[in-house]
Amino acid sequence: MRPDDLPTQLPTGSVDNPPSPGPQPAWQPPPWQPPAPIPAPPRRKFRHRYGTHILLFALTLVTTSWAGSSAPQGSSMIEVLASGLWFSLPILGILAAHEFGHYVYCRIHNVDATLPYFIPALPFVFIAGTLGAVIRIKEKFPSKKALFDIGVAGPIAGFVVLVPLLYWGVTMSEVQTSRAAEAANILYLGEPLLYQAIERLHFGPLPDSADVMLHPMAFAAWFGMFATALNLLPFGQLDGGHIVYSVLGRRSWYVSAGTLIAAIGLTFVSLSWLLMAVMMLVMAMFLGFRHPRILDEHVPLDPPRMLVAFIALVIFAICFTPVPISLFLPE
Repeated sequence: MRPDDLPTQLPTGSVDNPPSPGPQPAWQPPPWQPPAPIPAPPRRKFRHRYGTHILLFALTLVTTSWAGSSAPQGSSMIEVLASGLWFSLPILGILAAHEFGHYVYCRIHNVDATLPYFIPALPFVFIAGTLGAVIRIKEKFPSKKALFDIGVAGPIAGFVVLVPLLYWGVTMSEVQTSRAAEAANILYLGEPLLYQAIERLHFGPLPDSADVMLHPMAFAAWFGMFATALNLLPFGQLDGGHIVYSVLGRRSWYVSAGTLIAAIGLTFVSLSWLLMAVMMLVMAMFLGFRHPRILDEHVPLDPPRMLVAFIALVIFAICFTPVPISLFLPE
């Protein structure tokens, strides 16, 4: 074909004259989508209600000073409370060391927790004037090491404080060579192995008719031993329960069940175990015997922590007494 024969218009659909696309739809806005949520800032840890902690500590200082007072009748309230400081300051020091042992390791492992809450009690209901102290852990334990460290730190810290106080208190105690049968009633405290060793170290062998009249500081240390032994019971979520779970894993529930049975049996030996046995029974009913699982529960503890676990067992053995409190009534 010659150039003169080329058509003057290109056929429809050619490159220079594309076909009409047809009618276009009216523009519509894109469908509405909610804005992306703004991520919440990370929750601040270790936020404390200092006023509550200070108030409970002050109330417990009053009730424990009242419980340990030796002021004669007719003394003013200031004299009563001042004379009880020999008891209240040591016992609060032991409890504070225990709870801050937990708290310090919560900080080390970045596990959110409160400061200690001291629990006051009326002295004519609980002879020590307190039910102890607690901290509240606000999140799960991230690892078995964290669980073990936090659980064992409290009893060891409290034990380190109570031993010198016990020895000092025993040195200020007095030996009574007869049982004062004319007394209306006498409260006898069980003698853990640690107390027996310190008593013998200071007084030497004593005759069967002799009794040691404990100084208030020695009584505070005795209460510290009793609280330490209770916390180290290998049950549930007590300190001892954390430790035995760290060592035995899921098998620890057998130990928890056996400990509850033993505590119930001890109530037939001494009624002073009744409250603890009831508390453990309630815990078992609502929480069960099994410890809450830790992600790495299958990972065994390292040898240094196994050694610390053995030390905790020794502390339990030398602070435990099967008959904590008994009452002597004259004939």
